[in-house]
Amino acid sequence: MTIRVLLADDQALLRGTFRLLIDAQPDMEVVAEAANGREAVRLARSERADVVVMDIRMPEVDGIEATRLIDQDEDLAGVKVLVLTTFEVDEFVIEALRAGASGFLGKGVEPAQLLDAIRLVEADEALLSPAATKSLIARVMAQPAAGDLADPARLATLTPREREVMSLVATGLSNDEIAERLFVTPVTVKTHANRAMAKLGARDRAQLVVIAYETGLVRAGERQE
Repeated sequence: MTIRVLLADDQALLRGTFRLLIDAQPDMEVVAEAANGREAVRLARSERADVVVMDIRMPEVDGIEATRLIDQDEDLAGVKVLVLTTFEVDEFVIEALRAGASGFLGKGVEPAQLLDAIRLVEADEALLSPAATKSLIARVMAQPAAGDLADPARLATLTPREREVMSLVATGLSNDEIAERLFVTPVTVKTHANRAMAKLGARDRAQLVVIAYETGLVRAGERQE
């Protein structure tokens, strides 16, 4: 299956560079380019994109609002958003996750990392997060704005194993890493994660991470032994 990618960035040169890189891959193609968030939402719908590579800072409608609009549109339920950002802007990263982004990378990412990120987001295998970004998620999500903290009782429907897997997902571990830690198969890990997502109404693993921190299941500075 070919992954249909939409590039949303107000810098034409950057879009062109990404297009050359992506179109050179046998398993993906760029189906459209958008110069602002408004175009991104429209083209995601008309071109039936699988993954939107979304810049945050764009004119008219920014990437965070565009991500939110895509997330809230039932017709775009299968579309995943990969946000491009800079690690130092904490509030943008967390706003993107809460808006429905499935992952994020820095603009200085290596070409191979970007391609792997697109594949992983499309397959919903993991929240994309280099070590520094994992720490960022933990730090910011553990200190939500007033009124944003989710009710811990929301986790009552989860089994002990589902909670355990969810907490490990929230630390940024992959299915293989979690499987090795729990002495189970990666397929079993994915099954538990998927069941947790279904019970909590999370569209993907990124939202599962958000819920884990907002409910206090995982807190900043905690180590999963």
